[in-house]
Amino acid sequence: MSRQSHRDRLLTEGFHLVHERGYGGTSVRDIVSAAGAPQGSFTNHFASKEKFGLEVLDLYNAKVQSVIEQTLRNDKLSPLKRLKTYFDIHIASIESFGSKRGCMFGNTSAGATDETEALRLRVVDMLDDVSASVEYCLKAAVKAGELPPGTRTKDLAGYITSSFQGAILMSKAYRSTAPIERFKRILLASIVKA
Repeated sequence: MSRQSHRDRLLTEGFHLVHERGYGGTSVRDIVSAAGAPQGSFTNHFASKEKFGLEVLDLYNAKVQSVIEQTLRNDKLSPLKRLKTYFDIHIASIESFGSKRGCMFGNTSAGATDETEALRLRVVDMLDDVSASVEYCLKAAVKAGELPPGTRTKDLAGYITSSFQGAILMSKAYRSTAPIERFKRILLASIVKA
């Protein structure tokens, strides 16, 4: 096995462990064991567990951004359809893991940001990016007449992002997507009147 493939395997297996157990609940030993790599290989490729955690967050964010490009920033779909599809894709993903994993942004916020400021700041940047994409979609909804003129899109986007993260955390606790489904249903029916 080459050094590069050790690194890739550490990231791949570590990504799954961190998503399942959280940053704080995943040790370097767990990562190395899951990757089937020698113990010293971790420090050969990562200066610290924190640096590893930042790379794992970047991998997760790339997946989130891919969903955002398909949905919230997809100008080929009507704006409120984009928003609904964004939620539906996340619900399907969460359900596929038995509602046990949640969102790595929320998991990291809840479990690791006291340990490392760098992780906290990276999560803040990523959540800001998500919120900006939700706002992009909401502005398009105003322009298309799907939301009333004067809608405070930045505030609404922040509210949606925060509430969605909370619903995902509840879904993880309940091991059910029911909290996210309820959030989506009430948001679309009451707030944006879809």
